[in-house]
Amino acid sequence: MILSFHPMITADQNMICAGRDPGDMELDAMRKADAVILPQGCRQTLYDMAAAHCAHVFPNYAAKFTYPGKLGQIELFAHFHLPHPKTETFTRVDTFYASGGTTDNTGYPLVFKFDWGGEGDTVMRMDSPEEFNAVLEKAKTYEKTGQSGFLIQEYIPSGNRSLRVAVIGGQRIAYWRIQKNPNQFGTALSKNASIDAHADPDKQAAGIALVNQLCEKTGINLAGVDLIFPESSEKADPLLLEINYFFGRTGIGGSKRFYALLRKEVKRWLNGLK
Repeated sequence: MILSFHPMITADQNMICAGRDPGDMELDAMRKADAVILPQGCRQTLYDMAAAHCAHVFPNYAAKFTYPGKLGQIELFAHFHLPHPKTETFTRVDTFYASGGTTDNTGYPLVFKFDWGGEGDTVMRMDSPEEFNAVLEKAKTYEKTGQSGFLIQEYIPSGNRSLRVAVIGGQRIAYWRIQKNPNQFGTALSKNASIDAHADPDKQAAGIALVNQLCEKTGINLAGVDLIFPESSEKADPLLLEINYFFGRTGIGGSKRFYALLRKEVKRWLNGLK
């Protein structure tokens, strides 16, 4: 019996567990299921219950919940020896200062990322101690609301573009996100970046190869993975930036194509279990 919690994927039994933790009814259904299909935005409680009581769960979110947030992803990259920019992580502002951190002489520019957020909204380039001090004050304000954690990353010139590789089951769809405004930091589409799916196919292939390594080591089978290529390197040497488990669909042709691909890959995954 196939059990689906995904509103867009029909199975032998269909359930919705949105906005709440799962209960006895969901647990009973999972115990009877041969496979469970979950929505992209499922809670950890739903994933953990499914993984504990059914041998086959899609998507595989073990890495998402074992290495949560942007800080967790840096830990994941380091654990699996995957190339990424030099990064320091901090759970709070006071841990930054306690570790000997200073806003002076830190090799500007550098990149500051809060542990949460998407579409580049909590990522910023800092070019001076004044900017760094200002963002640390903002971090202190967030901490008062219960949101904490940030990372400091080396700034790597990359031609104002990043490569997004969408992982949908066994499918890999790569495209560049290009920021044409020299005064705008970040390549999120929400910051008016443009899409190019054809440029530099050799680098796209190298990026996909690195993402395949990531997926092989972690089991990730549904995510949007962002990478950059340093301008200083003559070779196609990609670096992992972050993993987006709930990612935009514009670059892969919109929601209609995304769901068509998702259904196809879920079906392929189910056939592989037989």
